[in-house]
Amino acid sequence: MKLKTLSLAMMTLAVPGLAAADELLEMQKNPNNWVMPAGNYNNQRYSELTQINKDNVKDLNMAWSFSTGVLRGHEGNSLVIGDTMYVHTPFPNIVYALDLNNDGAMKWKYEPKQNYDETVPVMCCDTVNRGLSYGDGKIFLNQADTTLVALNAEDGKVVWSDKRGDPKKGETSTGAAFVVKDKVLVGISGGEFGVRGYIKAYSLDGKEQYTAYSTGPDKEMLVDPSKTMSMLKPVGKDSSLKTWQGDQWKIGGGTTWGWISYDPDLNMFYYGSGNPSTWNPVQRPGDNKWSMSLWGRDLDTGMAKWVYQMTPHDEWDYDGINEVILADQKVKGKMRKTAVHFDRNGFGYTMDRVTGELLVAEKYDPAVNWATGINMKTGLPERAAKYSTAANGEDVNTTGICPAALGSKDQQPAAFSPRTGLYYVPTNHVCMDYEPFEVEYVAGQPYVGATLNMFPAPGGTHMGNFIAWDAREGKIVWSNPERFSVWSGALATATDVVFYGTLEGYLKAVDAQTGRELWRFKTASGVIGNVNTYTHDGKQYVSVLSGVGGWAGIGMAIPDLENSSDGLGAVGAYKALSSWTNLGGVLSVFSL
Repeated sequence: MKLKTLSLAMMTLAVPGLAAADELLEMQKNPNNWVMPAGNYNNQRYSELTQINKDNVKDLNMAWSFSTGVLRGHEGNSLVIGDTMYVHTPFPNIVYALDLNNDGAMKWKYEPKQNYDETVPVMCCDTVNRGLSYGDGKIFLNQADTTLVALNAEDGKVVWSDKRGDPKKGETSTGAAFVVKDKVLVGISGGEFGVRGYIKAYSLDGKEQYTAYSTGPDKEMLVDPSKTMSMLKPVGKDSSLKTWQGDQWKIGGGTTWGWISYDPDLNMFYYGSGNPSTWNPVQRPGDNKWSMSLWGRDLDTGMAKWVYQMTPHDEWDYDGINEVILADQKVKGKMRKTAVHFDRNGFGYTMDRVTGELLVAEKYDPAVNWATGINMKTGLPERAAKYSTAANGEDVNTTGICPAALGSKDQQPAAFSPRTGLYYVPTNHVCMDYEPFEVEYVAGQPYVGATLNMFPAPGGTHMGNFIAWDAREGKIVWSNPERFSVWSGALATATDVVFYGTLEGYLKAVDAQTGRELWRFKTASGVIGNVNTYTHDGKQYVSVLSGVGGWAGIGMAIPDLENSSDGLGAVGAYKALSSWTNLGGVLSVFSL
C-alpha cells in the first residue's frame, strides 16, 4: 500500500499543468524527504526530524555507503524523494538514482557526454557540482559544460536539454539548478575568464523565460531605474554602465554560481553575484556595479526589486555568491522578513528582504581587516587604506590582508534553526598577500591578473571556525576552532543537534546551544559536501558526500600543482591537508 500510494503521488506530481508551486510547497513540508538543494525554499537547511537527539547521537553508526566512482571535489548533497535517493558527482556529472528499498541498489545511472578538453581546463577551483533539483517529475542537472538537462525521475531518460554557454569562452557551470514554482533558475560560472554573469529562467518544459544580467544596460539587467531600489533609493538610469570604463562591463564578471532562495508570499527570489573581472582592480576603475551584490527579484518577470552592492570596486576577489537565508525575526525591536547573508568579505549582513534595507552588518570573523566596518547610512565599507591593492598599485605585493580571496566563508552553506534563532556557519580563518598585475583579455584564457599567497590568520594556527551567529545583533554566540577551513555545508535539526564536516574528513555533531561536540566519525575523504537528513521505513538517516577538493583542496585534486601560489593561492595554505586525507568520492549514510 505504501509503494502504491507513493507511485500514485509521483504520477500526480508529473501530471502536466499541475502547479509546480503547489507541488514543491507541499513536498518541502515533509521532513522525511529532502526535495531541493537546501531542503526548503528558504535555504535554512533545517530539519524537523527528532529521532536523532543530543542524548543518542553518540550512538550513530554508518548504515551504508556508496562510491560515486569519481575523484575530485564532491560539493552539494543528495536529494531524497520517497524511496529514491538521487546522487550527483563532479565532472563528468554522473547522476545515480538509488533504491532505498533495496539496500541502495542503482535504479538508473545517467552519464553525460561532455568534451573534457574544452570544459575541464576552464573550470576554476576544481570540477565541482553543487547538486540536483526536482520538479514536475524531473531531475534537473546543471552540467559543467553549461547544459541544463531534465531527466525523467523514474527512469533517468533525457526529457529535454539546453546548452546555453560556450566553454571555449570560459563559460562553465558549477552551481545547482533551482526549481522555483513553475521555473528552473540557473546561473553561470567563469568570472576568472571574463564571463558576464546572469540568471536565466526556463519553464519546466524547457522554454527560456528571461535572462537577467549582473552588469550592463538596465534593460539587459532587468532593472527599472525608477523602481529598482538600492539602500531604499532608486538606482537611477544606467546604474551599472556609469561604473565601468568603456565596454568593460561586457567582460565584467558578476557570475552567479551560488545558491538561490525564494519567498512564495512575496514571489521573490534572492541570490548573489560574484567578483568583477579582472582581479587587478587598477584595470577597472569605478564601483563595477552590479558585481559583488545581493539581488531580490520578482520570479514571474525577473525584474529586480532591490539590489545591494557589498564590495564596490572589489580589490580582493570577495565574491558575493554565498547563500541568502530567509527567516522572520525581530531585529531592533521590530519583526522583519529578513534575508541573512555571510559574505566572502567577512561581514554578516541582515537585510529586510521586502525592501532591501540594510539592518545589520558586522564581522563574523574577528580577523577581518580590509575594512573596519560598514557605514549603515550609505551601506559602504569603511576601508583600511593599508590593505587596498588598487591604491598600492600593480606589481606591488600587499601583505596581511584578511580574509583571503576564498573569504571568511565561501559557498559552503550555513544553516538556521528557528528553535534557537541562531545561524550555524562554516568559516575560513585565512589571510593573504595579494599582488595585482596587468592582464589582457583573451576569450577562453584566464583573466585573473593577480598572484596570491594564503596562510592562517594571526593569533593561531587553525584555519577555520564553526560558529553560531546571532543575525539580529550581529555577534558570535560561540565558536569552535578547526585545524583547516570548514568547507562543508551545515545542518540544523529540531533536537538542537547541528552537523557539519571537516576537510580532514570528520563528520561532527555539536550542541546547537553551546557548540559542545557530541559525536564525530572519520569518513573516507575530506568533507566539502553538505549534510542532510531524511527518514526511510521509520528510521532517521544522516548523509554526506565526502571527497576532498574544491578551492581549499585543489592542491590534492590536481597533484601537479606545486607552487604555493598555485590554485589561486590555496596550494601553499592547505599543503598539510595531504597528511590527513586522500582523494575519494563516497556517500556516507548514518543511523542509530
